[in-house]
Amino acid sequence: MIKISNVRKEFEDLEVIKGLNLHIQKGSIYGLLGSNGAGKTTLLKLIAGIYKQDAGDILINDEPVFENVNVKKKLIFMPDALYFFPHTSIQQMAHFYKHIYPSWNEERFQKLKEVFQIDVHKKIHRLSKGMQRQVAFWLAFSAMPDVFVLDEPLDGLDAVMRQKVKNLLVQDVAEREMTVVISSHNLREVEDLCDSIGIMHKGELIIEKALDDLKSDVHKIQVAFKGNVPLRFLEGLNVLYKEQRGSVLLSIVRGKEEHVVSHVKKFEPAIFDLLPLTLEEIFIYEMGDVGYAIENIIV
Repeated sequence: MIKISNVRKEFEDLEVIKGLNLHIQKGSIYGLLGSNGAGKTTLLKLIAGIYKQDAGDILINDEPVFENVNVKKKLIFMPDALYFFPHTSIQQMAHFYKHIYPSWNEERFQKLKEVFQIDVHKKIHRLSKGMQRQVAFWLAFSAMPDVFVLDEPLDGLDAVMRQKVKNLLVQDVAEREMTVVISSHNLREVEDLCDSIGIMHKGELIIEKALDDLKSDVHKIQVAFKGNVPLRFLEGLNVLYKEQRGSVLLSIVRGKEEHVVSHVKKFEPAIFDLLPLTLEEIFIYEMGDVGYAIENIIV
């Protein structure tokens, strides 16, 4: 569906995207994570055809995106900082969207009034930040895009509205095979929504996996021995983090569960726990593995 091959992007003398490759399946929700300044927003704008890459290819359904009207009329990009025409009402913006997107569904627009419950004659610039975000989703869902690209999409929404929007996203993915790309620092919400995850750092994609695979490949192990921790205990494990508290050793390791369990049991610990990690914890430890670490992590 979305194929990015050897893409580079520079601004003056700064290389923001460095030979990046990425593939997103049709009808999936892809979470784009990364450190601050990793190039996530730049990549989203390249996917949306707002920026043109300096090298490489960005294809949606095997067509280049930049200046391609046929692709863009089926794609919506929702930026972190929203923009609407000055002094326009919701109804006026809906009229504009109707003439831009051939797939505009007026019946759905009217039905979504019950979800968002905002007067269509209200001037958008007079609404709160959260209500403007609701309007952006209202218009986007009514346009029925094939590709929906979102940068910090739920920022400013209250808990009830966040859940309503997430339900609508999942519904469109399930029923219409809409493809969604989300960049967010709220990893709990990404974990709830996404099928696949890509992690960027300094313009490069350091990890790309299905979320279930990613979570099954990183483990928190907690062990205690009757005596000292065996010197060779961590040899043979891909250790992302370790911390010893008295006789208890806590480690974050990457690898298949079967291999980790088999390795630990060879040393016959008195206590052995294999604990699940959240996406946020995985992100912290994976970033630490590439030198973007925090000190004194408390787990």
